[in-house]
Amino acid sequence: MMVGSCVTREQATVLLKQIASDSAQLRDDQWFAIDALVNQRSRLVVVQRTGWGKSAVYFIAAKLLRSQGCGTTVIVSPLLALMRNQVQAASRAGIVAATINSANVEQWESIQSQVEAGVVNVLLISPERLNHPEFRARMLPRLASSAGMVVVDEAHCISDWGHDFRPDYRRIRDVLAVLDPRTPVLATTATANDRVVADVRAQLGENTPVLRGGLGRESLFLSVVEVDDRTTWIASHLGDFAGSGIIYCLTVAAAEDLARALSAAGFQVGCYTGRTEAGERVELEAKLLSNEVKALVATSALGMGFDKPDLGFVIHHGCPSSPVSYYQHIGRAGRGTAHAQVVLLPGREDREIWEFFDHASFPDEDTVRKLLATLESASAPLSTPAVEKHVDLSRGRLEQALKVLDVEGAVSRVAQGWVRDESFPPFFYDSARFAQLQAMRRLEQQAMMEYVHLTSCRELFLRQQLDDATATSPCGRCDNCRQVFFDSSIDPSMRALIDTHRHTPGVEIAVRKRWPERSGALQALRGIRVLCRITDLGLGPKIREIFREHQWEPVSPWAKDPVLSATVNVLKNWNWDTRPSVVVGLSCADGARDQLVDRFASQVAHIGRLPYLGLLPLSTAATPVVAQNSVFRVRGLERLWDSAALSTFIPEDIPLGPILLITDQVDSGWSLTVASELLHEHTSREILGLGLAASH
Repeated sequence: MMVGSCVTREQATVLLKQIASDSAQLRDDQWFAIDALVNQRSRLVVVQRTGWGKSAVYFIAAKLLRSQGCGTTVIVSPLLALMRNQVQAASRAGIVAATINSANVEQWESIQSQVEAGVVNVLLISPERLNHPEFRARMLPRLASSAGMVVVDEAHCISDWGHDFRPDYRRIRDVLAVLDPRTPVLATTATANDRVVADVRAQLGENTPVLRGGLGRESLFLSVVEVDDRTTWIASHLGDFAGSGIIYCLTVAAAEDLARALSAAGFQVGCYTGRTEAGERVELEAKLLSNEVKALVATSALGMGFDKPDLGFVIHHGCPSSPVSYYQHIGRAGRGTAHAQVVLLPGREDREIWEFFDHASFPDEDTVRKLLATLESASAPLSTPAVEKHVDLSRGRLEQALKVLDVEGAVSRVAQGWVRDESFPPFFYDSARFAQLQAMRRLEQQAMMEYVHLTSCRELFLRQQLDDATATSPCGRCDNCRQVFFDSSIDPSMRALIDTHRHTPGVEIAVRKRWPERSGALQALRGIRVLCRITDLGLGPKIREIFREHQWEPVSPWAKDPVLSATVNVLKNWNWDTRPSVVVGLSCADGARDQLVDRFASQVAHIGRLPYLGLLPLSTAATPVVAQNSVFRVRGLERLWDSAALSTFIPEDIPLGPILLITDQVDSGWSLTVASELLHEHTSREILGLGLAASH
């Protein structure tokens, strides 16, 4: 670490003007932070409200440190939307910034070379990069020894997500432990109570100073509306909200369903979740920024760092489980306006959703022991799908558990998968710690239930929950302070539109629009329908049984078979322009699954009196594609099917019309998408995708 002469407040102000405007001036607290980082080379926790200028502080500090000959500043950032905004902000300040994340796999090699050559001033990474084998081996040692500064942005994730949802945030302590002691470290957040601050300081050092300000937001007008039919209420009142905004949902399924309902009601909306592909996310963010949509219906995948100063409203369809996460979400609104509406619509199922995520956070001790035993008995590293065959956990929960165990030192991730052998220490299942976390979550959930039924100032309550010492008086703006409440009535015409949408059989699944690693739009797949979601109460249990046994014996006549009668209803209500002309089954190189798809597809073809061409031919060396990353999944799928065999598989005289491509379970949607592009190449036909169920 090179140390130059002290920088002045005037030098920092010049850089601020480049980032903001010619009239911008550094406040005393901002200069305090920059001086601590650049001149004193210290560690610092900054807890300041949204709009305070936290990113300006670390970009100015990074630029000044770089001018003194220091190395690349590393920013650990949790979300792709946040990284994109940060790269743009850095560019405005004349800072060369780059990011390494799951959405730009094809650029990793080039970016790593630029970092090694000293071209990149600021490198943004997700916490998961800290344990990616290649990044850990090649980049981490270099960055640890030469970093000009380390920034942990949205540092409340160390506490809220780091314990289970994003366990790799807990690796930050390991990175900091090998830094040059003179390397400045900054942790920033706009939402943190005392517990969160303590967790952050535990990572940075117990004596790390905290720069903390008031969290009040004078532009926010908070309200709660309790209605039975939240979807129809939103459709009835959405047009009354000024500008464009965000509607948050607790689950991906709820977000997708609400977005479809609002679209059916005539609103221009988009759906933004963890399943939304990177390219589509960028498009949706741009549409919201330019007010081309009334709202994005989103999960927490759209949150921290998304910067639209004139965002007019934030609505919650369902109650978040903690004041920290709720205040973080609503902080997106009113950053550059005098008035922004914030409305919470709690639901009866909110507690059940909280319970589900609580139970999904970390498995019980018996399951963990079985997982470890599986790895110990293996003669080579095991991939996650290989472990999945021996441990009764869903793919998502299994990956989560492995990450936590990796952070705990009980397993290790290598290029070929996961390992544990006799060299690892005995594993201690910390029941007391998990129980303590559960107890803290229960208290935060109870606080949110109190917020729903509050009769006093809402903002004051939230700020006090966040241990804001400056929160001493009512805001004077919320519904309780003004005694002005939203109308709970519902427009009858909207009710009719939403009811018609709800009673249409089946579930529509969003179609992929862009390739994950190359330019060009996807055009072949014109729609996807499934009979239900795998978690639905109606057909869900029957479909889950079919998937578990990989067997299905259709009932005759078909009208008495619950699967086939539901299929006919879905196809009957599909508003296609042209009826399908032929049926094709989607093979996946898994014998049991392929047999199930073949039987289902042939039954559908028989009922619809359509030619059934059989299963899409596999390539000679086809193996099931298990990659979850979209880039690698698409690469695998493009090698799965035999393109050359399609000339004989598809007769030249097939009737005109779309091809109905049938599968069993729709997860990411990439299998249907890639196969559709392949069929379209050979037939020029549009493709309609039909599945038994969606996994979400």
